[in-house]
Amino acid sequence: MTSPTSTPSWNAPYTGDLSDDLALALRLADAADAAAMARFDARDLDVRVKADDTHVTEADLTTEEAIRAILGAERPDDGVLGEEFGSSGANRRQWIVDPIDGTANYLKGIPMWTTLIALAIDGVPRVGVASQPALGRRWWAASGLGAWTDTPSGPRRLRVSTVSDIASASVSFQSITQWDDVGRVDDLLRLTRAAWRDRGYGDAWPYMLLAEGRLEFVAEFDVKEYDIAALVPIVTEAGGRFTDIDGADSLTSRSSLATNGILHEDFLSLIRPR
Repeated sequence: MTSPTSTPSWNAPYTGDLSDDLALALRLADAADAAAMARFDARDLDVRVKADDTHVTEADLTTEEAIRAILGAERPDDGVLGEEFGSSGANRRQWIVDPIDGTANYLKGIPMWTTLIALAIDGVPRVGVASQPALGRRWWAASGLGAWTDTPSGPRRLRVSTVSDIASASVSFQSITQWDDVGRVDDLLRLTRAAWRDRGYGDAWPYMLLAEGRLEFVAEFDVKEYDIAALVPIVTEAGGRFTDIDGADSLTSRSSLATNGILHEDFLSLIRPR
């Protein structure tokens, strides 16, 4: 993948046609949903601890395998980066996959987990799908094609909120532990005192709430490429802005900050370490 310093802005327009790639990403999500739901809340679910002390289940593995099998057949020349099986192939087009974002919820039978599927072109996330089959929800986007979610009456286009002052903003900070681990608790407290409402919703869901116009700020630390790549086009195509915690367009800096765009610079100033 191209280094962040040579990567165009995530809000830069894309002139190609991503319709086929988006359609494929949605089919990948269908296959992933079937694989993940087949073992959700199973009493005999196989759960192991990885070298980094995070959990992995048999469903994480079979879900990523299902996605990779389709990509191998339909996009054999594209690169793939997945949480469970690493990176394969080298191409300016790279699919970035988190088969189950929220494994801790999945293994406890809590339905708040998401399959994340992205296509990055020249380092910029251009296609994104976030699917929550246990809750019957899905969000998707591609550069120039808008951001969407499914409803009983059909797809609905997403738009971020127009809230223009932090005192009226609703924010999600993911977890206190994340901020404490990087020595930023004081910044978090300053944020929560300035905002109207704060909650730690966690994982991919708050980014989707932001894209739907229900939150104005989401930020977290210790994120990998596969945790955030699919979220970037959904947020940006909904009219929001997505950067790292310092305001840079980067998948590799291990932090993320998504806002409704209007308040992005104000939030950056507010949470900047004193």
